[in-house]
Amino acid sequence: MSNTIIEIKGLTKNFDDQQVLRGIDLNIHENEFLTLLGPSGCGKTTILRIIAGFEEPSQGSVLFNGDDLTKIPSYKREVNTVFQKYSLFPFLNVYDNIAFGLNLKKVDKDVIHEKVMKMLKLVGLSGFEKRDVTLLSGGQQQRVAIARALVNEPKVLLLDEPLGALDAKLRKEMQTELKKIQQEVGITFIFVTHDQEEALSMSDTVVVLNDGVIQQIGTPIDIYNEPENRFVANFIGESNIIEGTMLDDCLVKFDDVEFVCVDKGFKKNEEIEVVLRPEDIKIVDKKDGQLTGKVVSEVFKGVHYEYLVETDKRQYKVHTTEYYKLGIEVGMRLDPDDIHVMYTMEY
Repeated sequence: MSNTIIEIKGLTKNFDDQQVLRGIDLNIHENEFLTLLGPSGCGKTTILRIIAGFEEPSQGSVLFNGDDLTKIPSYKREVNTVFQKYSLFPFLNVYDNIAFGLNLKKVDKDVIHEKVMKMLKLVGLSGFEKRDVTLLSGGQQQRVAIARALVNEPKVLLLDEPLGALDAKLRKEMQTELKKIQQEVGITFIFVTHDQEEALSMSDTVVVLNDGVIQQIGTPIDIYNEPENRFVANFIGESNIIEGTMLDDCLVKFDDVEFVCVDKGFKKNEEIEVVLRPEDIKIVDKKDGQLTGKVVSEVFKGVHYEYLVETDKRQYKVHTTEYYKLGIEVGMRLDPDDIHVMYTMEY
């Protein structure tokens, strides 16, 4: 991993009698696309606002390249912010919106022109210099807001749910564009969202938060495939979560059946929880199943069917592209690496 650019230590934040951050420790690295992911009210935007200088921490510190940010006013910090509401100036055209910060700094006009034209090309808006920003689409306005932030050459770009105002199709397009822009400019992006698809599709690192506490930090693949607790398993994707017993290394038991898995390091006969992703459960002939049950629900989701298969213990949610009739009895099989074991814990 590249060098740490922002180091957060023991960060807490209270609003009146409510504690919204409860001792956050987090390292953010150079050139990293890091996403703060969690439900509304979990504290993710508060972290962003503290980094930007819009809020002061109640306790703890935020270091930027080793310097205490709390001693630096917001306008002197080497960060810029893009908000969900883009806050463009309606009385300025595209060019002047992007150039606004540079004009405030009294940068030479030729330098401003060079930088603005470079940003327009970067965000795919070459030729839009004289356009009225109020006549642009939501996606185009967002690109102007990003260009306006990047033209000042910050070391970190903060993005507070910037895709929230876009329709579903445009959101997907802009996910790709944002990641491409981050890779081209080569700076750190800190992205805030409650949308798991955004987090998984764009990020190098995902930080899952709930109730002011970090639940898990990892790559999108780690977060999805190896959730560390029930909250993460439920919040990231869909899951079947089942109480079980870790009999030994690579051997787990749940619903009275023993399964080979890949997890190690648990105590013998330790009570655990098992996470089974619906797409990892394979429906087979009843005679070939490790588990057997009856199809009691079927929903077509476009790219796959979602079934509920009822055993004598519970209902399993299963995703598959194959069609099965309601009421049919089927078997279910699990490969060892499809079984994800986690500790039973409070979160």
